[in-house]
Order: sequence, then C-alpha cells, then structure tokens
Amino acid sequence: MVQSELGDLKELSVKDDFWNNQATAQETLKKINLLESQITDWENVLTHEEDLDILMELALEDQDESLTPDLNKSLRKFRKTLEDYELRQLLSSEDDALNCIVTIHPGAGGTESQDWAEMLYRMYTRMFDNRGWSWKALDYLPGDEAGLKDATIEVKGNFAFGYLKAENGIHRLVRISPFDSNSRRHTSFASVYVYPLYETEIEITIDMSEVRVDTYRASGAGGQHINKTDSAVRLTHAPTGIVVQCQNERSQHKNKETAMKMLKARLYQVEKEKEQAKMDKMASSKTEIGWGNQIRSYVFHPYTMVKDHRTKHETGNIQAVMNGEIDGFIKAYLLNQMGKQS
Repeated sequence: MVQSELGDLKELSVKDDFWNNQATAQETLKKINLLESQITDWENVLTHEEDLDILMELALEDQDESLTPDLNKSLRKFRKTLEDYELRQLLSSEDDALNCIVTIHPGAGGTESQDWAEMLYRMYTRMFDNRGWSWKALDYLPGDEAGLKDATIEVKGNFAFGYLKAENGIHRLVRISPFDSNSRRHTSFASVYVYPLYETEIEITIDMSEVRVDTYRASGAGGQHINKTDSAVRLTHAPTGIVVQCQNERSQHKNKETAMKMLKARLYQVEKEKEQAKMDKMASSKTEIGWGNQIRSYVFHPYTMVKDHRTKHETGNIQAVMNGEIDGFIKAYLLNQMGKQS
C-alpha cells in the first residue's frame, strides 16, 4: 500500500503543472519523503534480520564458537533497529516528521538551576549526536557563574519533533549541590519547550507594530565576531508575550530573519493548540506546564533514579540518561498518548 501510494505521488510530481500550486507541491514532496523514510526503515529491519539469520546458520552448521561475538553484535543491531522501527510507528501526527526548536530555561534558584539547565542542554545534544541528527544553538546565554540562563536549539533529523515533543514540561533535579559549601541537598527546576519547525512559508500575519525588536551583543561561544557588534536579535510579540531570540549568525539581518521564522512557528503552534483546545479542552489529556508540575524527576541523592511522572516509567541508570539515552521515556510517553486517544 505504501509503495503504491509512493508511486502515485512520484508520478504526480513529474507532471508539467506540478509546481503551479506551490503549497500543494510542497505538501506532496513532504509526503513522498515521509513514505520513502518509512520504506527505508522497514528495509533496514529486513537487512539486519537477514544478516542475523546468515550468521546463525553459519554458527549452527560449523559449530564455530568464534562467531559468537559477531552473532551477539548482529543481534544487538537487529534489536536496536527493530526497537527504532516500533517507536517510529507511534508517530502518526502530521507534525511528527518535522524538524524542531528546543528551548531550555532554568527556574528560580540562580546558579543551581542554571547549572541544571546546562546539564539538560548536554543531555539533549548528546541524544541528537547519538541519533545522527544535526543541530545548532540559535541562542545561548551563559549563567553568571555556571550553567546557562537561556538556550534555543534548532534540531534537524527524521521525526525530530515527534520524538522530542515528549520532553515538553518541567524537569526536576535532586542532588547534593556542588555550589553549596555545606554539601546540602538541593532541588532545582528547568523548563523544556519543543515546537515544530515548519520549513514552508507559514500563513501567519504578524503586525510588526506589535513586535518589539531589540538588538544586543551576542555572548558565549560563537567565534571572534562575538561581542564586537550588536548582531543578536530578540523579538517580543506583545499580544502573546512570546519572546524569541537568535545570535547564531554573524549579521543582524540573518539573525532577525531566523528569529522571525521562529516567531511564526511559535504563533502557528499557538493557533493549532487553540484549535485542539476547542475539541477536547486539553485539560483531560495534558497537565498544565508550570513550576511544581514537573513531568520528570532526576534524583542523584540519596539514591539514583529518573522517573517520569506522566507514565511512571523509570530507570536507575541516571548516567546513561544524562548521556542522552532517553528512548525509553519517549516510547512510554508515546504509548501513553496513544492509549488516551484510543
């Protein structure tokens, strides 16, 4: 069925009048890429299964124990590929296949919460690297003593938004603070917000009289141009209170262009959430994001545990989690959401 649909769409894409309607053409190309990705995923499962079958046959026929390491390696690859494929099947929303923007903000608590925000930044960027996704920091404001005050990351990868939407909310840390001379236990919070990045032009009209544009000197890592010109741009949308900022590019013009793209994506997402709220009032399936309503706790002391309060999924291997291994939490979240929709 997928092959047939893909064939029909490809046939449509080579017609002379295909680009007469730009929006329709873009949607068609998006569907083609999605279907090709689904086929590739399934082919990867079959390929790893065939490799495993061949090794098993050789090991059984020759009674060759030297093949055991290769067999175990092939088994791990097949299991990982199958798990990835199963996880992908849980992503059914039209926005799931999109790239995304991830923002991280520390809560109250100064240096302690800013350090926690940076730990989350590291966790997510490790995850991106592990998955082979590309990413770049659009904005990174270091903390006064340690950590960060604000970070915005653009993430590009297959189904990036579909996976990362599970991370929306408040993340809570419990540990012995390295910044406390009395070695007391501290609780810190940081918020993570993920929204889809729409590559096509979004039909959102912005009245620039309602947008405050601030320019300032960029800070943090970024090259020799940092701190020499007011190239960083911050946009504040008065009606919604949405604030976006970008300092990644060298020129103020490019930073403003990227920030406008981010603002449009945020406003578009707000409109989509309003529509969804009208259908199910949101309250029945989504806890309100706010301090004290953490979605996940990361406990370093007096024991080690990471627990998601929405799904009850937990693990004691906190180091693996902080190194970006969070697929278990994402899968539990997607299964939980599917159960609510059924």
